[in-house]
Amino acid sequence: MFIYLSKKIAIPNNTVLKCVSWNKDQGFIACGGEDGLLKVLKLETYTDDAKLKGLAAPSNLSMNQTLEGHSGAVQVVTWNEQYQKLTTSDQNGLIIVWMLYKGSWYEEMINNRNKSVVRSMSWNADGLKICIVYEDGAVIVGSVDGNRIWGKELKGTQLAHVAWSPDSKVLLFGMANGEIHIYDNQGNFIMKMSMSCLANVTGALNIAGIHWYPGTEGYLEPECPCLAVCFTNGHCQVMRHESDDSPVIIETGMWNVASIQWNHCGSVLAIAGSLRSSGAEKEMNVVHFYTPFGEHLRTLKVPGKQMTAVSWEGGGLRIGLAVDSYIYFANIRPDYKWGYCSNTVVYAYTRPDRLEYSVVFWDTKNNERFVKYVKSLMSITTCGDFCILATKADDTHPQEDAEAEAGSATVFNELSNQNTSKDRSKRRKYVLVLCNSIGTPQDSKYIDIDPLFVTMTKTHVIAASREAFYIWQYRVAKKLTALEINQVTKTRKEGRERVYHIDDSPSGTSDGTLNFAKAFTATRDPICCITASDKMLLVGRESGILQRYSLPNISLLQKYSLTSRPYQLSLNCNSSRLAIIDITGVLTFLDVETRGSMGDAEGASTAGDPSKFERKDVWDMKWANDNPDLFSMMEKTRMYVFRNLDPEEPIQTSGFICHFEDLEIKSVLLDEIMRDPEVPNKDYLMNFEIRSLRDSRALIEKVGIEDASQFIEDNPHPRLWRLLAEAALQKLDLKMAEQAFVRCRDYQGIEFVKRLSNLQSEAMKQAEVAAYFSRFEEAERMYLDMDRRDLAISLRIKLGDWFRVLQLLKTGSGDSDDALLEQAYNAIGDYFADRQKWLNAVQYYLQGRNQERLAECYYMLEDYEGLEKLANSLPENHKLLQDIGQMFVTVGMCEQAVSAFLKCNQPKAAVDACVHLNQWNKAVELAKNHSMKEIGPLLSKYASHLLEKNKTLEAVELYRKAHHFLDAAKLMYKIAEEEAKKRTRPLRVKKLYVLAALLVEDFHTQIKSSQQSKTKGKKSEATSALAGLLEEDESSSDSRILDDAWRGAEAYHFFLLAQRQLYDGKVDAAMRTALHLRDYEDIIPAVEIYSLLAICSSANCAFGTCSRAFIKLESLETLTPDQRQLYEDLALEIFTKHSPRDTRQSQRDSLTEGPEGKLPTCIVTGRVISEYQFWMCSVCKHCALEQEITQQNFCPLCHSTVG
Repeated sequence: MFIYLSKKIAIPNNTVLKCVSWNKDQGFIACGGEDGLLKVLKLETYTDDAKLKGLAAPSNLSMNQTLEGHSGAVQVVTWNEQYQKLTTSDQNGLIIVWMLYKGSWYEEMINNRNKSVVRSMSWNADGLKICIVYEDGAVIVGSVDGNRIWGKELKGTQLAHVAWSPDSKVLLFGMANGEIHIYDNQGNFIMKMSMSCLANVTGALNIAGIHWYPGTEGYLEPECPCLAVCFTNGHCQVMRHESDDSPVIIETGMWNVASIQWNHCGSVLAIAGSLRSSGAEKEMNVVHFYTPFGEHLRTLKVPGKQMTAVSWEGGGLRIGLAVDSYIYFANIRPDYKWGYCSNTVVYAYTRPDRLEYSVVFWDTKNNERFVKYVKSLMSITTCGDFCILATKADDTHPQEDAEAEAGSATVFNELSNQNTSKDRSKRRKYVLVLCNSIGTPQDSKYIDIDPLFVTMTKTHVIAASREAFYIWQYRVAKKLTALEINQVTKTRKEGRERVYHIDDSPSGTSDGTLNFAKAFTATRDPICCITASDKMLLVGRESGILQRYSLPNISLLQKYSLTSRPYQLSLNCNSSRLAIIDITGVLTFLDVETRGSMGDAEGASTAGDPSKFERKDVWDMKWANDNPDLFSMMEKTRMYVFRNLDPEEPIQTSGFICHFEDLEIKSVLLDEIMRDPEVPNKDYLMNFEIRSLRDSRALIEKVGIEDASQFIEDNPHPRLWRLLAEAALQKLDLKMAEQAFVRCRDYQGIEFVKRLSNLQSEAMKQAEVAAYFSRFEEAERMYLDMDRRDLAISLRIKLGDWFRVLQLLKTGSGDSDDALLEQAYNAIGDYFADRQKWLNAVQYYLQGRNQERLAECYYMLEDYEGLEKLANSLPENHKLLQDIGQMFVTVGMCEQAVSAFLKCNQPKAAVDACVHLNQWNKAVELAKNHSMKEIGPLLSKYASHLLEKNKTLEAVELYRKAHHFLDAAKLMYKIAEEEAKKRTRPLRVKKLYVLAALLVEDFHTQIKSSQQSKTKGKKSEATSALAGLLEEDESSSDSRILDDAWRGAEAYHFFLLAQRQLYDGKVDAAMRTALHLRDYEDIIPAVEIYSLLAICSSANCAFGTCSRAFIKLESLETLTPDQRQLYEDLALEIFTKHSPRDTRQSQRDSLTEGPEGKLPTCIVTGRVISEYQFWMCSVCKHCALEQEITQQNFCPLCHSTVG
């Protein structure tokens, strides 16, 4: 950071100021002094120039109001920013609250205890409460509307300071004796604060200030110190919270501290007071600036006798100081974390809602932003197309060396968990992340040394701590060969990373090692800055010693001695001269190489003497990338450009210099960007042309090309020659243009001039020049005026403006070129397709007859009808048919896919499509038609695969779809038998048997139809049926399944029917049905059949049948002795009461047999059918009584519809 005094405002009547406070939000400055002086000032910038923004703009007092009301010296002023109130107090104890009304400040409330004097007042973070402390120990907490919340008398204490915690839960009271007491927000004492900074201090102590940063702009890092306490004797401590037992200790060395304050984002602490230099009686006013971690940033010397107060502006760019009867203003150039690489400004900022830094990669060319979130960011360094982010590794999960080699994809995420018990030396504490210009990590390295100073070249990254520097020769993926990528794990052994101690003298012979142990050896003369180019590395030390090393092999070449401590180093483009900005902002130069003639063949004029050059108050500088004698620098709010150490007239700006090339300086107003960092504005990017470019342009415009040529000859630069060449082209001075293009080495320009000289027509030349300067509309108009529509079309084709090409083709007289027209239609189709406007694309592809892209558009539009029409319109064996077939496959349209594949003579692909879409019947049919043998094995293989995975039902479905009905039926019977063994759900078992039987029926139908198709109607139906049966016998080894397909279904049908009839009270019908079950002992266990028969017959009082059922049950071998005993006991109990006789036994037995064998059974009632007329199901061929079936809609057995 850099700071310098910029303005001074005198207070009338030489009234001495006691206090000053700057309103962070509205910018009002309140200052109080002796004799009741109270003023409110406001500095505002007035400018019409868009480039003059921020600190560079002139600032004037827009408000200068004296507030009347105090009689004694005003000692305390404090702002309530949220509610726009000013609270002031004087030596008499009078408190006044002021409010803003119509642009002026007025009294709103007055309070006076008349007992003691107010020592301090503090509003809490949200502006709702104020705490007032009096010297006599009285504490009052009030609300923003003037009501008293609570009050307390702290007996025996003298109060001097008060501060709220950021969450308003804690109050700190500073006592007159130097103690700080911690209270809660209700006034209850908690504890005394421990003062580590006063460990060895004796004597009377006074607190100079307590300031607790409320976190409104976020924190630099998690657990960042934010509570500063400073004593008048210069001892200071910065704490993370009120009970922090290891605070940051700052020894300011001041004689007397007057005031302290944090800046707006808690990154800089200002400590104002006086310093007594050794051997001098006179005190000197100074403001020291520190980071929250106690690192000293800068010291500002301030004139005057006594400084009493310090206050920051809201944006942290200015600071106000009360000295005697003056207010001094100092401008601050903060150390932003930022950089510039390949048209991208990279900058970082903190937010209150995130612990990480938000790192923005702002592409200024396309105005695009890419945001990355990085924890504990330390710095941003850029070079070429890449940038380095230096961060602290996560303390909780330190990364190991081995992990560091593995890659960088997770660098921005939380680092992976590591075993915390591992050796401390294997942990890496800091990370260097190499990113491209959109923030994508390319590589990363974990290092042990603290990267306080980082610089990079196009090949190396150099990071330095106070004692050592680390060199990493980085490589990025696009430049690596495949071999190198494979060897990326060996990179450490190859010496691509090395560490050197600052006190070593490397010779460059050995590769060096990556040994961080030597990096922690202390040195008496620490490193304070570094810079590097492709040739050399320069390291500055606090004593003023500069060490020059060679690159890439590190060897110490030379040491230079400077008169002051360097702060920033910068090498010019050919590494011949070094710019040094020291700690006080003085810019000097050092020639590190003897300067002969420059590399440019133009012969540069001899440079000025660098030893005599010196500029003060310099805070930034940038060498030109293409001229070793050209540089720009920032001095306060002015930018100077120097050529050969001679300055041009300054430009008013407060921007940071990004880039200096081609006589143009690109500068970015970071101050403005940081006010709203989430939406950077392109207006904040400035382009300045240097004087020679402006003068050359003016000469060309006003004087002429000849004179301008002489001027450029005296001040040669490729950019000026290019400017001259372009001006000569405009005037068709081809000879001058060619000479100028030669001087700026523009081969394309030379070729263009030669082509122009071959043209005869002046108008044609002018049209070509207009096109060269991108004035395409003008060039086209000229071509058309010359009746050269072909050239106009050619120009538009080069530009890719196909809409205009089409327009020109259509408006032209005569037949336009059909091929060109098709090309235009297709190009416009491509334009719409690229933007996913498929409907528009289709219209143009149709006209351009581009069938490939048309198919793609139909597919994207899901217009499968259009795709089918396209496939049908294509000739056979067209190469597009295969792609269309694949498109149909991806959306499951089997028929269309098969049609497309067959049309391009690819039956194998058609079969594969059917298999993929599970259309096995179609696959088998195609395989047969095209004599493909592999479908059978493929089907079996897939079925066995399904069966292995226990997906039997899927296998059944597979066989069914492939029309392998018998195989499906076998599997179905197997499933039914397995389900039957569970003895739980008989209805489900019946359904499974029915499905199996239906598959057998399908098999019969298939055999019959295949025989019919073979005979082709020549033989009778009976003959073909017979042939079908014979084929069945040949094909089937398992005749039981074919002959008794419905047997299982019948068994479970009657089993369920008997129980249904029994529960409905139809006991006789239930017994008749149960009697049928005796034929199905092979399907239903006999114990269940005869148990059911016994129940039904006993319920029907047919005890003879019941007795025979019990005899059968007792004789079953499957029963255990205990079960058999139970049946015997039950039989004894029944038949002791009822004799085992049936009443109509003979009649029943005679009814089951007819004259032609066994009579059919009614599947509705279970009765034997003795009538000659009965109903038969067309599917399962089972019978039912006609009067019974009329009440049914479906066949009770196979559930087919009753016809």
